[in-house]
Amino acid sequence: MGAGRMAADLKYRRVLLKISGEALMGEREYGLDPAMIGRIADEICSVHSLGAELCLVIGGGNIFRGLSGAAAGMERASGDYMGMLATVINSLAMQNELERRGVTTRVQSAISMQAICEPYIRRRALRHLEKGRVVIFGAGTGNPFFTTDTAAALRASEMGCDALLKATKVDGVYDDDPLRNPNARRFDRLDYHEVLTRDLQVMDAAAISLARENGIPILVFSIFENGGFAAVVQGRGRYTIIEELQ
Repeated sequence: MGAGRMAADLKYRRVLLKISGEALMGEREYGLDPAMIGRIADEICSVHSLGAELCLVIGGGNIFRGLSGAAAGMERASGDYMGMLATVINSLAMQNELERRGVTTRVQSAISMQAICEPYIRRRALRHLEKGRVVIFGAGTGNPFFTTDTAAALRASEMGCDALLKATKVDGVYDDDPLRNPNARRFDRLDYHEVLTRDLQVMDAAAISLARENGIPILVFSIFENGGFAAVVQGRGRYTIIEELQ
């Protein structure tokens, strides 16, 4: 942990935050909303100031989504690589906002682009976390056919994170879309297996299975609730936890 940073009473001291690219659009239909990026950066800064060790994975759906390209006739692998480049754009945008607020960051990309960021090296990323830097992992896993959800579960496993936090528009996992169905049932706790068997669409199956194999709880919360991120890492607030239930 970086010099001069005192750890607060945190339930989860090292966490990976997964943010969708769509969250960065705000009210726009495409691209980046500077106000929304700034708002999310403020949430991240508040958790960083508590002494938590933070790493991020940001999706690229606000710029390009590989599956959409494939549906339009593009080769799936090419579309996925384009989506990976979109995640690097988002990572650099978040890095800029965090560093404007005085938080030291590093962007590491699974696809080498050394003119703008570091290559992904696990031991170097761990050292950055230990020094109190926020590490942003770009370009997914570096391979087509894998989502950024899977990349988040993979990096959380490699970094030895205490939890994987999935930032969404709603305050947890529901059995239906609560924005369309006011009678949707919300879950406080779920087992990994139940998420898979009920096809609850929290994250893709590969990500859920990887988190399960490595014993990493997944906490789903609303990134649009002020102070929600800080509350979750302290074991408070409103969220759904996905873990192995006895």
